[in-house]
Amino acid sequence: MIKPMHNQRKNISVCIPRGRSTGKSNLRPSLGFSLVEVLVSIIVLSFGLLGMVGMQASALKSNREARLQSSAVVLARELAEMIRGNRVVGVLPAATNPYIGTFVGGTFTSTVGVPRYCFSVGNAACLNVTETANAEMTEWLERVDAEIPGARVAVCYDSAPFDASGLPQWNCTAGGGVIVVKIGWTRGSTDKSKTGDDAFDRARIPGLVFPVTAGSAT
Repeated sequence: MIKPMHNQRKNISVCIPRGRSTGKSNLRPSLGFSLVEVLVSIIVLSFGLLGMVGMQASALKSNREARLQSSAVVLARELAEMIRGNRVVGVLPAATNPYIGTFVGGTFTSTVGVPRYCFSVGNAACLNVTETANAEMTEWLERVDAEIPGARVAVCYDSAPFDASGLPQWNCTAGGGVIVVKIGWTRGSTDKSKTGDDAFDRARIPGLVFPVTAGSAT
């Protein structure tokens, strides 16, 4: 005789493992895996930010160098125009030309030039073209010193402004018929292994070489 189904159902029991909850058993592994993902994302993002910081520093250095290069070009072109405007003095030999000389560390050394301030209000006017040239150089060099850090300037007749390697050089080769304006400044060394004061290139070579055609004296 077959017993009714409702009697069999009474003997069925559900076994649940001790210490486990059916509502939370599948959530714990998911929570742990999400935390690992967040930590890995933070690490990857940190490396990316470090790379961006390095690129930003390089960009700032390049912008500074471009700004100084642009300022040097403007100043050299201005001096060239002053020499052309005062062509009687501009074509004189180096021994008698106030525009010729060197400028290092805030001191200008010229063969005949002396600081003049005859353009300033309250001072006596320039008496001749030589004093005018001295006054132009005085004001121009003050602006160079203010705008370009560690400025070094050489104005000379030079037939070979570049050396055998094609790099600009401070030494002036006699015999040139054109005045050359050379401007250098302090910049970061390309040798990244150097530190401290050695990490700066203090106008070791000119950063700009600007030839000037002064014109005719007649």
